[in-house]
Amino acid sequence: MSAQVIDGRACARELKENLSADVFCLRQDGLTIGLATILVGDEYGSAAYERRLRRLAEELGVPYQPHPLPAGTSQNDLIALVERLNGDPAVSGILVLRPLPAHIDESAVFRAIDPRKDIEAVHPENAGLLALGVPRFVPSTAASVFHLLDTWLDSVGEDRADFYHRALIVVVGRSNNVGKPAISLGYERQATVESLDEWADRTTGIGRHTRAADVLIVAAGKAGLIQAEHVSEKAVVIDVGINPRTGADGRVHMVGDVDHASVAPRVRALTPVPGGVGPVTDVWLLRNTVHAARLLAGRPAIGAALALPEPTDSLLEAS
Repeated sequence: MSAQVIDGRACARELKENLSADVFCLRQDGLTIGLATILVGDEYGSAAYERRLRRLAEELGVPYQPHPLPAGTSQNDLIALVERLNGDPAVSGILVLRPLPAHIDESAVFRAIDPRKDIEAVHPENAGLLALGVPRFVPSTAASVFHLLDTWLDSVGEDRADFYHRALIVVVGRSNNVGKPAISLGYERQATVESLDEWADRTTGIGRHTRAADVLIVAAGKAGLIQAEHVSEKAVVIDVGINPRTGADGRVHMVGDVDHASVAPRVRALTPVPGGVGPVTDVWLLRNTVHAARLLAGRPAIGAALALPEPTDSLLEAS
């Protein structure tokens, strides 16, 4: 018996419809919205993500500023661009695409972003608010993981609170943009959360941890890391991995961190790659841009789909 497929594309379509209405209302209120992306170099995954965001912004009528930079761009020049966008009234959200070239200090760039325009919550101020459970922004990929989980629970008639209170969530990967925020979001649902990284795979092995998971979130960036022997029949598996692979025909396609062929017959539910977390992430990023536009104008944020407090500046009104 194969796993139930959690359809990210269908979920993204519903989110996009709601977001389109939010963008219309924002324009009716006379508020300015605009997304600026910065891509340094031409890393395949980042470039593909930028193209998807560009198309989605056009569909939603959100003004979009792409800023492609050569791979050799200096850190000072990159920060100068960030600071210019901080002061641009036409921009409500700034996204610096990762990974950055090795010669650039990622943390210095993220600290330079105006926290009110930091739609991926990479500035220390926003990361801290998320860890405290009062986020200004919820990072788009981690938010999408739990939005998919919440939507799936509703579709199978499970009570969200009851499920999370008794669930063990195992997160494989501790990146600042996915793994760590996912841990915080699991805590906010009063779930038991266990965090693993590559060292568990190298030492004790990941299976002894992942086989106990009710929810397995895999964001390790390693194609095919999770095999059938790493999961149990009760597991709901969310595959965040997007790994480019070149097929025999020479075309590049994406595969996840989960070996779907071996895992799908064994688990309760599974997100596909592509078509799982990715489409929801794209819409959520634009959703955060709408949040930012409202917050910059001192207006209430749009209703949160997550069981978390509304994004807020209430703790930071003096800043």
